[in-house]
Amino acid sequence: MSAFIEAASPHTMNTYGRLPIALERGQGCRVWDVNGKQYLDALAGIAVNTLGHNHAELVPALQDQVAKIIHSCNYYHVPNQEKLAAKLVELSGMTNVFFCNSGLEANEAAIKLARKFGHDKGISFPKIVVYEKAFHGRSLATLSATGNAKIQKGFEPLVEGFIRVPVNNIEALKAATANDPSVVAVFFETIQGEGGVNPMGTEYLQQVRALCDEKDWLLMIDEVQCGMGRTGKWFAHQWAGIVPDVMPLAKGLGSGVPIGAVVAGPKAANVFQPGNHGGTFGGNPLAMRAGVETIRIMEKDGLLDNAAKVGAHLKAGLEKALAGKPGVKEIRGFGLMLGVELDKPCGVLTNRCAEAGLLISVTADSVVRMVPPLIMTIAEADEALSIVVPQIQQFLAEQA
Repeated sequence: MSAFIEAASPHTMNTYGRLPIALERGQGCRVWDVNGKQYLDALAGIAVNTLGHNHAELVPALQDQVAKIIHSCNYYHVPNQEKLAAKLVELSGMTNVFFCNSGLEANEAAIKLARKFGHDKGISFPKIVVYEKAFHGRSLATLSATGNAKIQKGFEPLVEGFIRVPVNNIEALKAATANDPSVVAVFFETIQGEGGVNPMGTEYLQQVRALCDEKDWLLMIDEVQCGMGRTGKWFAHQWAGIVPDVMPLAKGLGSGVPIGAVVAGPKAANVFQPGNHGGTFGGNPLAMRAGVETIRIMEKDGLLDNAAKVGAHLKAGLEKALAGKPGVKEIRGFGLMLGVELDKPCGVLTNRCAEAGLLISVTADSVVRMVPPLIMTIAEADEALSIVVPQIQQFLAEQA
């Protein structure tokens, strides 16, 4: 092996609190850094690498696409846009799709769509209900919709037009919107990711759907992190048996190729007209091929069932070892989107687990988050448990 290579990026903006690791290659649920150290990947690029790394079917498909055409602007039809859109419509029970490049862009488009929906109804100052601890992105609009004062600080003035409420409290939602004719939409993540892996309850989801129907509001569900099979259904809200009016997607939809989408139901399907919204790279042939192939492989290999099965095994292992122990507040999540909340900030665990050969993250300061590729096996889940559990236990013992 060559001499140790220091991971450093002196010419890139200092916008990330990076670990001293530079990844070079991957295979399945494993990655290797430039010094040859191996890691089990339980982060998947933050819920992005659905099919893991160097997938035997995805890679040749992308190579084939690169050799044909990478980019075509939206002056022209892109055949795989229609193919991927039709598949997303089939899986969601919705109507049509707008393609973009990221979760931020998908959420930004959803906010614009809600405002246009309101203006089309004659509402001059449309308002959107958003949630405490939410995270929708870092543009000025999505940052304003986000429920985290720490990441908003320094970017004021924030965009107006948002009403903030707590999660899983239908009476608080009703009280916050009472007698306000300017409300046009309710916008939330089925399971908050960056906010700490906080799920919306099934009954609450059904109550909000009913309220939106009653008030003629758009129900906008951000499935950017929790969608694309991660919980064992294509979209996490499907566990509640509801269908949203607007659904932003991204992350896992392209298995690592940048992609975003906004899926719309009948109430929102025709709000955008030519000239209202767009993007240069959105829906490019490479990203569309990645989305088409990702879904095809997920269906063929039964990855929704695998996410549910392996996720349940992983959660049971975490609960057996950690639930009820001093310092452990809660273990929550569904499928392969799991969080362990501790009673104190635990950011050091990201580095400690990496040193022990496991990639995870800590979100909301005190929640250990695991969002591995959907191809993870039971054996790999046990390996992840054999690393993360002792690291959490040791951390808590030090803090006692």
